[in-house]
Amino acid sequence: MRSSVRLRPLAALSAVALSATLLAGCSGGGGGDATPSASASAADLCSSAAPSGAVSDGITVTGDFGSVPTVDFTKPVDTSGLTLQRTVQTEGTGAPIAAGDFVDYAATILDGSTGDVLSQAGYTPGEIMPEQISAENGGQIFGCATIGSRLTLATATGNETTPSVVYVIDVLGVTPTAAWGEEQAPVAGMPTVTLGDDGTPDITVDTPAAPPTETQVAVLKKGDGPAVLDGNQVLIQFRGARWSTGELFDGGDTWATHTPYTGSVSGFVPGFSKALVGQNVGSQVLVVIPPADGYGEGDINTTDLKGETLVFVIDILATAPAAQQ
Repeated sequence: MRSSVRLRPLAALSAVALSATLLAGCSGGGGGDATPSASASAADLCSSAAPSGAVSDGITVTGDFGSVPTVDFTKPVDTSGLTLQRTVQTEGTGAPIAAGDFVDYAATILDGSTGDVLSQAGYTPGEIMPEQISAENGGQIFGCATIGSRLTLATATGNETTPSVVYVIDVLGVTPTAAWGEEQAPVAGMPTVTLGDDGTPDITVDTPAAPPTETQVAVLKKGDGPAVLDGNQVLIQFRGARWSTGELFDGGDTWATHTPYTGSVSGFVPGFSKALVGQNVGSQVLVVIPPADGYGEGDINTTDLKGETLVFVIDILATAPAAQQ
């Protein structure tokens, strides 16, 4: 992979810069080195949610959940002493958000002075990327809300042009961390892939066989989500192996850390990008990449991937247009 591109925060939807306000979390003391338990993380996520207040309580929202809403509130929002307020307007019947979840959501953002819509996104699949939630990232906004909840938020911005902003957020669901599409028949001549209970792929390469001279792609699972377009961002899991030995290589395995990767389709080696474009979210693809579409020709060695034919299994979890600065 060439470079890492971080998830764009929820606040990037807004025409004003709110990331510091909305994604800062309830900064308490510094954390230790120990990994918190699942129960501790859940408790932290619930307690990190911003409190409700008169402004967020007073926002009226009509319209179906998951559709563009009609929003009304007293204008202009009184910003004196206003910090982030959050109200659960409608509590969903789904499971509560857990720390580490990639949350699918839709958001409408309005100018608190005029009521004008600043931004709307997420009401059509593939418009925005899911947001990975923790107590420190998005916890103030989402807390441990249940799936199906509609939230209203209000905050002062410190910006003279747009002194306050109102948010309406629909919590649509949680993106799985493994492909969920319909299994497809194996393709003859391609490496063999078997999956663990959690979706972790095991790649078996028939090393005596001659590697292909052109990039080959096989769909192992066919998803039903939006198609990946050239230039999009993607959220993926992947595991890579060398054709010459069948061994995994450093930096080619998100399953080792159980952390999906977000990047631009154009930020990968050409063969990897070819395997993504046109595929549907929810799909799992197997790709064999010769050196010309990988890291270049050269002698195969143990220190880099020059000259090596690469084998990747890629789970495509989400896609969206690249975020606008």
